[in-house]
Amino acid sequence: MALYKLADFDPNYKEVFGGEDIKEMSLYTQGGDKIGSVSDALVDHDGRFRYLVIATGAMFFGKKILLPIGLSRLDYNQKRVYVDGLNKEQVENLPEYDDSMTVDYDYEEKVRGAYRAPEAKNVAHQPDNYNYQKDSSLYDLNDRDHSNIKLYEERLVTSKSRVKTGEVSVGKHIETETARVSVPVEKERVVIERVTPTGEAAVVDPDMVNFAEGEVARVELYEEQAEIHKEAYVREEVRVKKVVEQDTVEAQETIRREELDIDTQGDLRVNDPSSVKNDRI
Repeated sequence: MALYKLADFDPNYKEVFGGEDIKEMSLYTQGGDKIGSVSDALVDHDGRFRYLVIATGAMFFGKKILLPIGLSRLDYNQKRVYVDGLNKEQVENLPEYDDSMTVDYDYEEKVRGAYRAPEAKNVAHQPDNYNYQKDSSLYDLNDRDHSNIKLYEERLVTSKSRVKTGEVSVGKHIETETARVSVPVEKERVVIERVTPTGEAAVVDPDMVNFAEGEVARVELYEEQAEIHKEAYVREEVRVKKVVEQDTVEAQETIRREELDIDTQGDLRVNDPSSVKNDRI
């Protein structure tokens, strides 16, 4: 279970205690021996107090430790926190706390192990099913020494989900058109010319004249013919892909938080009700 420092969970935590700051209190034993001072407090995600962070004195070399809230008794009039039965051996066996660390289950088990009664130390606990009620003697707040006040606050929680916003289909179809092409070709043709001699006619020797029928002159004619056929080729490539673009969505909502109202009754002999010291959490 995640734990939060008091100011991180509620920056206005002093209002819960009528303007008092729990961090200004000193820790004493019931016999009146000073052990150290409260430097912070840890609460769970529901706002319940779980530990006081204690900065021990020179007797314990200034070591910081966690004190389960159920073992403490707060006195705001004297600005003191009292603890029953905390001895030097327990402090030495407690793991040291650092403000920058994250308190996890294993660390808490080491802390609880130093405070548990002997008959409870042999009870096996598992992280999956552990809850603070199993160590009620360490965490329960009683009406005499504490007041279990929980202030609720609404926070905006964001999440993301993927929804389909559209679809793009890319296909192809065939269009037809009539294409025209011009190809120059050559054709042969026969030209027959009849020429009448000019001038004096030449006399032909009779012996050289051969009159005959059926004499034919043959001339072959050729022409070029256009041969046209179709070829397919790649005109264009279309590549389809999708990319992810980043965008920021802003939203606003009205949220609520609870504030503490203090009502005093009777003759307290004070001028300002807000100055009344509350001797309970």
